Amino acid sequence: QVQLVESGGGLVQPGGSLRLSCTASGIRFSVYTMGWYRQPPGKQRELVASIISGGSTDYVDSMKGRFTISRDDALNTVYLQMNNLTPEDTAIYYCRAGSYDSDYWGQGTQVTVSS
Repeated sequence: QVQLVESGGGLVQPGGSLRLSCTASGIRFSVYTMGWYRQPPGKQRELVASIISGGSTDYVDSMKGRFTISRDDALNTVYLQMNNLTPEDTAIYYCRAGSYDSDYWGQGTQVTVSS
């Protein structure tokens, strides 16, 4: 059974930082492209960043410089370091594992940026 479990969300003040984690089980993690997506209130889900097997990364332009995606294949975990957060970053953040023939999602973790 495949599971992706996100953690690290919460309430943070504007300008603050959070580090999200997503730990996978039931898949050969190292071969998967891992991605972080988010869904702000009332909006569609959108890509934040992705990291392929081997470590190359890609970011949505608006996230560059503030967010960093990384992975630890030994721990089957992908991370999203988020700095200088603004209220516009408030969303449910989801982890995704994708390969040529499969696609898995986590349940999401809430990030709220508010003073």
